[in-house]
Amino acid sequence: MHGSSPAISNQTWSIDFISDSLANGRRFRVLNVIDDYNRESLLNKAYYNIPAVKLVSCLKNLIRDRGKPLKIRTDNGPEFISKMFVGVCQANKIELHFIEPGKPAQNAYIEWLIRTFREDV
Repeated sequence: MHGSSPAISNQTWSIDFISDSLANGRRFRVLNVIDDYNRESLLNKAYYNIPAVKLVSCLKNLIRDRGKPLKIRTDNGPEFISKMFVGVCQANKIELHFIEPGKPAQNAYIEWLIRTFREDV
C-alpha cells in the first residue's frame, strides 16, 4: 500500500479498469471506483469503449450523488491523464495521485476490488 490509509469516507477514491472479452471475442472494459476508507465499491460499469468524455460523465455523476473525494488515486492510463479528466478534477479541487508505472501495489484498494470482481463475477 502506498501512503497512509484514509481516515474518513470520501478522502480517497481509487479508479481503474478491468478489461476482458465476451464469448464472441468482443472486448469490453469495466470502470471501477472504490472508496479507500471503507472499501465500498462506488461504481462498476461496463463499456465497449470508454473515452474520457464517458469517464468524466461517470465522475460527475458520482460527485453529484456522493460528494467529491479529496483525492483520486489511479494509474497513468490515457483516460486519466486526459485534459478533460484532469480539468474536472482541478475544477472540483480534487487532488490527483498517479501511481508509478508498473507498480499496481501502490493502488492496492482498487487492485483488491479487481481481484475480487474477477474471482466472484
